[in-house]
This record gives sequence, structure tokens and C-alpha cells, in this order.
Amino acid sequence: MSSENVPIRSICVYCGSQPGRDTAFVDAGRTLGRAIARNRMHLVYGGGTKGVMGAVASGVLSEGGRVTGIIPQFLMDMEATRHSLGQLSELIVTPDMHERKHKMFERADAFVTLPGGIGTLEEIVEIMTWAQLGRHRKPIVLANIGGFWNPLTKLLTHMAEMGFIHTAHLVQPMLIDDPEEIVPALQAHWAGKVDREGESDIISRL
Repeated sequence: MSSENVPIRSICVYCGSQPGRDTAFVDAGRTLGRAIARNRMHLVYGGGTKGVMGAVASGVLSEGGRVTGIIPQFLMDMEATRHSLGQLSELIVTPDMHERKHKMFERADAFVTLPGGIGTLEEIVEIMTWAQLGRHRKPIVLANIGGFWNPLTKLLTHMAEMGFIHTAHLVQPMLIDDPEEIVPALQAHWAGKVDREGESDIISRL
């Protein structure tokens, strides 16, 4: 598939820096990474080289794909090994988490969340919040490996039923169980190019 036929050029992946207790999580990360590279897309992620994070990056790199890691200075030794960081296509070191998240948002055309912990949850909830507020229209996927995100989707439904999400149509992440189906689903659901007009000003106000 030629790159000009792929509207989504880059995918931001949020996921855990730990492997988790189910080997399916790491396997899903590696599978998603390979699919991103095979479709000539660019991975943007948190820069970690361990756990599920490392699996996604290694999957992309194993297929000759491009990887941009964005990591705060204080996490470099916690979530990554410096030798492995040198294998990334591009490494951006930020002074703090706030700048890390903004740079990831700026560079992404879509967001995918694999299993992870509190940091992963915080990142994807913030992206959904920005969507609810009309700050972006980029597609969001919850990679529901082994039903991992079922509790979150149940909570979102509960919030909407209780009257706290009045713009639910703007917060509609795709729930996909099979990592092989994520990239095709993003391609199928894409409704034209990302409208980046005024996006820099939006980001500066977030």
C-alpha cells in the first residue's frame, strides 16, 4: 500500500512500561507494532523500551518502521535502557510529563491504548476529555486484549447514564479485541484528513 493512500500517517500508542501478568499483552504490542510498520505508518510512543512499550517499538523496528520515542528525563532509567533508546529512529527528551503528552498529541493522527497502569489510563482519559471538549477529532482505539478495558467502558457507560457525559458522541473509542484488526479499523473509520487548522493554538491552551 502506498503511503499516499494511507490518511493516518502516525499512531500514538499508550501502554504499560511493565509486561503485565498475561503474555498476551506483550504479544499484542509486538503484533500492533508490526502492523503499523507494514502499513507504512509511524509510531509515536512514550519512549520506554521495557514491557508492553518495548514490545510495540520492537515490533515496528523489526519491520523496518519508524519510531519516535518521547520520554521525560526523569523516566529514562525507569522505563528504558539507554542502549535500546539508541535504536529508536528519533528520541525526544522532555523536561516533564506535560510537555511529553503535548508532543505526543501534536505528532499523532490517531491514538491506540494497549493494557497498562495508572499512567496509561491518565493519558487516554485526557485524550478522550479533549475530544469531548471539541479539541480534536482524531480516532481513539482501546485495544481490549483479554477484556482488559471492559471495566473502563462500563464506567463510561455509567457516567453517561448518570448524566455526566453530555457529549458522548464525541467520546466514542473503538473497542477492538484483536490487535491484528486495529490498523484496518482505523483506516476504515477515518473520515478524511485530520483538520489541523488552529491546532497549535488549541495545544497551547490545553
